[in-house]
Amino acid sequence: MTAADRLFYAHGVHAVGMDAVRAAAEVSLKRIYQLFPSKDDLVIGVLHHRTEQWTTGLEAAVGAATTPRGRLLAVFDYLDAWFREDDFRGCAFINSFGELGASSPAVADVVRTQKATFQAQLRERARAAGLPDAVGAQLAILAEGAQTTAAISGDPAAAGQARDAAELLIDAALARRV
Repeated sequence: MTAADRLFYAHGVHAVGMDAVRAAAEVSLKRIYQLFPSKDDLVIGVLHHRTEQWTTGLEAAVGAATTPRGRLLAVFDYLDAWFREDDFRGCAFINSFGELGASSPAVADVVRTQKATFQAQLRERARAAGLPDAVGAQLAILAEGAQTTAAISGDPAAAGQARDAAELLIDAALARRV
């Protein structure tokens, strides 16, 4: 799983053959196919693993914040740290959807589920801050856009720009509430 994740993330799913995964994992193709009957199954396994990593990292970052507003903004601080990693290549879910979304309904479903879960988490955090659900959805769009922008531009500043926009959005929504 780790070898496939590393290879798919660095080179793309289509560019990586199962033989390359076998070599990097140092296991036989027979064993890989026992665990993952198809390449799509392996991609889905990698995406489930990525979901766990994303959730664990994000929850740690958000959990360190002391206010509901701070927990919303911590999402963008988490993105900033991630965008600065040497191997950052964008969102593995977006990348996988771009490559396989049209040809693999199963991969598309996993990606859609992850994105819907992230949006639901932000809606819940927005509610905890006394904000309407729509703000959570809007913050998710800012986060997703920052991921894509940082990957394409190679500039991690997209996280800070999205954080600034998030602060304006949160403050405007709080002002409307009064």
